[in-house]
Amino acid sequence: MHHLATSPHKISAKGYSVFSKDSKFTPFEFTRHPIGEHDILIEILYAGICHSDIHSARSEWSEGIYPMVPGHEIAGRVVAVGSKVSKFRCGDYAGVGCMVNSCGECEACKCSHEQFCQRCVYTYNNHDCFHDDEPTYGGYSNNIVVSERFAIKVPMNAPLEKIAPLLCAGITTYSPLKFSHLQKGQSLAVAGFGGLGSMAVKYALKLGAEVSVIARDDRKKQAALDMGVKNFYKNTKDITERFDLIINTIPTKYYLSTYLKLLKYGGEMAIVGLPPLEMNPHISAHELVHHAGCKVYGSLIGGIKETQEMLDFSIEHDIFPDIELVRADQIDEVYEKLTTSNANFRYVIDMKTLK
Repeated sequence: MHHLATSPHKISAKGYSVFSKDSKFTPFEFTRHPIGEHDILIEILYAGICHSDIHSARSEWSEGIYPMVPGHEIAGRVVAVGSKVSKFRCGDYAGVGCMVNSCGECEACKCSHEQFCQRCVYTYNNHDCFHDDEPTYGGYSNNIVVSERFAIKVPMNAPLEKIAPLLCAGITTYSPLKFSHLQKGQSLAVAGFGGLGSMAVKYALKLGAEVSVIARDDRKKQAALDMGVKNFYKNTKDITERFDLIINTIPTKYYLSTYLKLLKYGGEMAIVGLPPLEMNPHISAHELVHHAGCKVYGSLIGGIKETQEMLDFSIEHDIFPDIELVRADQIDEVYEKLTTSNANFRYVIDMKTLK
């Protein structure tokens, strides 16, 4: 472990990539940009596998940038720091989520909502406008170079393998709960009970809400009830109660109007799940007008300040995802499980297994 002044040398890296939307994952060697004055080099110890990774790798949202190394749930150890870094020292634990840079000057950045910056650089499947438009490569790899502004501080006693998924699944569900000012005693429904849905339930329960789950898989009912969920609904037609807030995490085809009808007057629905484009749900102006008095909004991860808040809150209240560690050569297998809805965990790659 060492301290570096600004270095002109690129950083060698290795990981697993896909070379087209139809290919399997294979080992891949590449380079990352040099360590700048405000950058840190993180040895990646754990990388979460997110449903977003599948959509990106298979070009289901837009045409991907190949070769692609997915992964935006990253936890590891700082092994080198730039000459002007003040936030981290070598040996510290650090996390990286869905973005690695932004302009720092626009209104979104000044309000600590860097995810809405017009020049936001995403962790993978993006071009880095601050480093010669080089493609960004994600966390299915052994290291990453990132500005200290976009690295999250992780306590040394934290369960690092469980920290990684919080950097996407955690902040994606924590942020709308804060945005909608969820209050103790309010009623909340979580639509979809996968990796995102289970995190939304955990946060909402800790914030004192009365939580229900809407999910098509009956096998998950007992797990939801064991967590403290009030009601488990398999079919929206069976629901007579109305909710103050719905967190919609569904990643497949559904009808938005079905869930809009479940809101109280003044209720809100936050959409955080993103199905493939050909399954993208729509809502008409007619439906919106006939459900006036409710709000529907989309929520995209969260800024760095809120992500740090989420992580601190999670550690303080022992809120972590249920995970299963996998080897780096099992990524295709995990993608299949996530695609066929047979997954009960957030899968996390143990980077010690990277060949």
